[in-house]
Amino acid sequence: MAPKFTYFLYIFVTLLLFHITPAKSALNEKQILLNIKNDWRNPLSLSSWNLTGDHCKFNGISCSDDGFVEGINLYNSSISFPIPAVICDLKGLAFLNLSENNIPSEFPIVLYNCSKLQKLDISDNYFSGELPVDIDKLPKNLTHLVISGNSFIGDIPTAIGRLPAIKLIQLSYNLFKGAIPAEMGNLSTLDTLMLAQNPFSPAKIWPEFGNLTSLTYLWMSNMSLLGEIPMSFGKLVKLQRLDLTMNLLVGEIPASIWMIKPLKYLYLFANNLTGEISRTVAANGLVEIDLSINHLTGSIPEAFGELQNLTVLSLYYNNLSGKIPAIIGRLPNLCDIRLFNNRLEGVLPPEMGKYSKLCNFEVDDNMFTGELPEHLCDGKALTGLIVFDNQLTGTLPESLSSCDTLLNVQIQNNQFTGEFPAGIWSAVNLSLLNTNQNNLTGTLPDKFPWNLTRLEIQNNQFFGRIPSSAGRLLFFLGDGNKFSGELPKSFFDTSLLQELSLSRNHISGMIPTEIEYMKKLTFLNLSNNHLSGLIPDTMGSMMLHYLDLSKNELSGEIPSNLGNLTLSSLNLSFNYLTGEIPVQLIKQSFEQSFLANPNLCTSYSISSIQKCRIHPKKVSTGFLVLFSILGAIIFSGVVLLCFLITIERRRRKKAGAFPLDSKLTLFQAGNFNKSVIFNSLTDDKLVGSGGGGKVYRVSLNRDNTVAVKKIHDTFRLDSYIEKQFQAEVKILGSFRHANIVNLLCCISSEHSKLLVYEYLQNGSLDRWLHRQQRGNAPPLDWPTRLQIAFGAARGLCYMHHDCFPPIIHRDVKSSNILLDTEFKAKIADFGLAKILEKGGEPETVSVMAGSFGYMAPECGKISKVNEKVDVYSFGVVLLELVTGKEAGDGGEEEDENLTDWAWRRYKDRGAVVDEEIAVESLEWKEEVEAVFMLGVRCTVSDPIARPTMKDVTQVLKKLGSGSVSGGGYAGSGGGGSPLLVEKNESRKKKVADVMEDSDDSGIGRYTGIDSLL
Repeated sequence: MAPKFTYFLYIFVTLLLFHITPAKSALNEKQILLNIKNDWRNPLSLSSWNLTGDHCKFNGISCSDDGFVEGINLYNSSISFPIPAVICDLKGLAFLNLSENNIPSEFPIVLYNCSKLQKLDISDNYFSGELPVDIDKLPKNLTHLVISGNSFIGDIPTAIGRLPAIKLIQLSYNLFKGAIPAEMGNLSTLDTLMLAQNPFSPAKIWPEFGNLTSLTYLWMSNMSLLGEIPMSFGKLVKLQRLDLTMNLLVGEIPASIWMIKPLKYLYLFANNLTGEISRTVAANGLVEIDLSINHLTGSIPEAFGELQNLTVLSLYYNNLSGKIPAIIGRLPNLCDIRLFNNRLEGVLPPEMGKYSKLCNFEVDDNMFTGELPEHLCDGKALTGLIVFDNQLTGTLPESLSSCDTLLNVQIQNNQFTGEFPAGIWSAVNLSLLNTNQNNLTGTLPDKFPWNLTRLEIQNNQFFGRIPSSAGRLLFFLGDGNKFSGELPKSFFDTSLLQELSLSRNHISGMIPTEIEYMKKLTFLNLSNNHLSGLIPDTMGSMMLHYLDLSKNELSGEIPSNLGNLTLSSLNLSFNYLTGEIPVQLIKQSFEQSFLANPNLCTSYSISSIQKCRIHPKKVSTGFLVLFSILGAIIFSGVVLLCFLITIERRRRKKAGAFPLDSKLTLFQAGNFNKSVIFNSLTDDKLVGSGGGGKVYRVSLNRDNTVAVKKIHDTFRLDSYIEKQFQAEVKILGSFRHANIVNLLCCISSEHSKLLVYEYLQNGSLDRWLHRQQRGNAPPLDWPTRLQIAFGAARGLCYMHHDCFPPIIHRDVKSSNILLDTEFKAKIADFGLAKILEKGGEPETVSVMAGSFGYMAPECGKISKVNEKVDVYSFGVVLLELVTGKEAGDGGEEEDENLTDWAWRRYKDRGAVVDEEIAVESLEWKEEVEAVFMLGVRCTVSDPIARPTMKDVTQVLKKLGSGSVSGGGYAGSGGGGSPLLVEKNESRKKKVADVMEDSDDSGIGRYTGIDSLL
């Protein structure tokens, strides 16, 4: 009996110990996690980590069945302290993800002790310094090493080639400068390698990389690679994705690459590759091919027509010749084909679009002949039809009439004839239409597509009347057609139009006085028509820079207030104008502006204009004396009357003579007297004006100066707009952010609105960037420019990500970024005037807002825009900060604007830095280039591909981590640009985590390309 009892007792104790040991171990695991939380200073994201809870249910924790911690996933958890050594006391830890936090320090070698660690992700943090030379001391079972989006520098250590089990290495978006070790070619287990977007020293690709025979994904874009693509790449027999974009590679594309059967994505654009494309292609699974922006020659291979999975074919900006193989038109999945800027010829494949849902067709700037394929829109997916600058003929396919998806149509500079398909006007998303220099005929529709913003139909045979809905366009260029009739008054009811050119037509009638409502119109050409009557004096209140009314039948005097316009070009020749030319228009550049007006004269010497005649009459001396006395009496009386009126007005103002219906709404405590503010809005207090209103500098008392923006409207606002205005002002008044100009109060009346803001002494950013506006003031140094960029980004980030509902500015530009005495940036002018522009149009979903050069391409294309329009505009501001150029300055290449110029500079790797900081910028070369690249990325055509303002702010914060104090003026030796982050952080700069995989990003062009980069 005793032996049996002893046996059962032994079994019981053993089982009890097995039960107690895991429980005790689990308790230890919880304590370790609590110690980690304590070392990280108890962030809110770890509030669930407490003594009472089950540690396996802690936020971000995963456990084995017996309670041991196997994984920690604390992505984006606001952790701001180094990884503690105690983390490796979790003996079962196999997975650690701490990405998207704010962790500082050098590479965490404490993780060497995590013996079971297999996957490590510390991307998008503040890690810095060099990688340890003994990085191979990481656990032997490590399969994933992800450290992208940090500030690591120096060389990649050779020891990284001795990680025995590694499958994925991601080092992209750091600041590695040295060489890439050939030893990485020893990693036989490696499946994915990402080294892109690092400023490596220019070097060739090691042939040893051909030994990575397990590799499926290789990303090495934008890292200064030289030489040829190694022939050994043909040994990468499992490769599915190869991205070597934006490097300096030369030579031919190895034929062996086209023989890698699993290959699906091949991106080699923006290099200097030459030679012909291989005729033999065994990679039949290819989905996307982008060989654009190289120097490839020869023809497009017939073998491309066998790629049944091909969706994207981009070969633009090369020297390709010959025809497009007809078989390519029969590919079943082809969606996007871009072949522009080559030397291709022949007819377009007649079956293009018949067998696939073609979404984008860009073959412009070639030598194609014949007609457009009939089936381009059979798949009902075509958005871009861009075929300009070819020799295409015939009529436009009738099938385009039912192509509702069209967004961008550019067929100019061809030889098309016949009637323009009326159905195209029904494409609801159509935003840009250009048919210039063809021989098309037809009439314009009564109503244009709501999203159409740019219409160019110059030098065709269009006829009929101009519809009133054309006034809703932004750009309407219809010169050289057969339009007739009068311009309808309702045509001028909108203030959206910026350019109107209708010369060489048969338009008659008078110019309506309502033209003054076109407050954004800067370019007006109505020459060579049959306009008659007077030039409306209301035109003097417009924003015109270009005015051509020549070769009409206009009569009467030239309104004197035309001299108020800031005209760079004026032509009133060949009319029947009379009287004296206003003195403000007497300029050397306008000497030829008044020809063939026989009854015009001038008191000044202009070679082409007669002098005004004076006809003296003989009168008696007594009459002259009497006339002089009477004149003096009348003059004195007028002066006295004016004086009395002035005194009376001042007396009334002191008594509170301001609009009786005005309402004061306070957003901050203060003594804001409506009478004082209204009475201070005088011309001597004016500091700026524009389409949205006028801004005055008003001193409320000795220590309190404010900026008052006066928004005026000639019509009484309806109740809907009044409520909307009050609602938006309430939102703006709730802002409390260091980088947003404070709205102090609002004064509203029946016909005007006053917005009272804090006053910033250094004015707007544009006057400091552009030499012609800055005068004799010294230029800003680079640290100050970076500080301004960071501050403005923080303001926009707050609006987009911290406000509910989010606020979209819609008019971000350098003149709407104000600077205080320390050059701290604040976002201003939230476009409230746009609400007033909607008066009488309560059904409008959204209103076109923005300024030329800053406006995102999608503005006007869709009924509602999102916050990415602000990102685009801010990208333009970044380009201004780097280059010193204005937003509308396309340079000598005659590009459209600064973004086009920046793209060309990026492509050509040309100089971009403002010459006024060029010498100084040598010290900051990396971060100047980084900000330029960030600006380029923010201004891509595709809104989805742009970073968020949160991303942009993070990048600028990291770039500013080492900005030395003492910024301000260039060469000033002082001024006090504060550090953007703590002093102990790395001085090295980076373009960080906003960049995505190169195939998803893009720098757009005017013609609608969404993904060049």
